Amino acid sequence: MSPETNPRHDRDSVARSALALLDEVGLADLSMRRIAARLDVQPSALYWHFSSKQELLAELADRITASIPGDSTSVLTTARGIRDALFAYRDGAELVLSTYALQLGSSHAQSVLTEALRTHGATDAADRGAAILHFVLGHATLVQQRMHADSHGALPAAGELDVTAGLDRVFDLGVTALAGSLSAPATPPRARA
Repeated sequence: MSPETNPRHDRDSVARSALALLDEVGLADLSMRRIAARLDVQPSALYWHFSSKQELLAELADRITASIPGDSTSVLTTARGIRDALFAYRDGAELVLSTYALQLGSSHAQSVLTEALRTHGATDAADRGAAILHFVLGHATLVQQRMHADSHGALPAAGELDVTAGLDRVFDLGVTALAGSLSAPATPPRARA
């Protein structure tokens, strides 16, 4: 094939193609071979840009979480932003969860949660941020799996029941419970003279 019909790919084009393929086939079927076929290259060519599939998945997780706004002063709004970023891609929650579990990629999601918690006076912001992120990742994965199962008719027949009904309320309740009381600590009373 001539260079004109097969331009040289870079790290960015490989990652963009992999994200597009993730949306089409899901995480279970996202293979280096399939990504290479999409780019019309041999699978070994991908390893010029990513040393392993895990490194590529970490890059995809970073790209998914990069859209999370970091300027919210509300912990619940921040958590919803993380959830929305995960929902933007098929199996986005599972992909980010798997890379997070292996401590790969950036920690942008946890950083924005921690900052929102600090803004509200949490003294244990890092620990609460981790707890809330664990909840968000688990909740989003559950929702995406239910939606995927429903789209394939794998859930028990329930008529026109929305498999995600009530989950926003549960999500808000969980985040709020984990965030706890976040008002700034009260000023201690002055000693009487």
